[in-house]
Amino acid sequence: MIITIDSGKTIDTAKDLSSEERHILQKLFAWKTVADSLTQFRKIKDRAIKMGWNNSGPVRESRILKIIIQHLEKELILRLKKEKKSQL
Repeated sequence: MIITIDSGKTIDTAKDLSSEERHILQKLFAWKTVADSLTQFRKIKDRAIKMGWNNSGPVRESRILKIIIQHLEKELILRLKKEKKSQL
């Protein structure tokens, strides 16, 4: 999967992340669409990092994974703001 972040930089997850990191990222993409808050999203991320892939143990968060997670957090914040605005 190719991800384009805010700066316009593209990240190829097949090349730039380990399989364990990609597994965690798949979970986070799903949670980004349903999380009720940034705090909830971060708790889920922390738990996924600690549990690892199929409970294989902690996964080291690479610099690239951190950048992608920051991007997902920004997208989550925008979604939550839009939802709040539409409820007014």
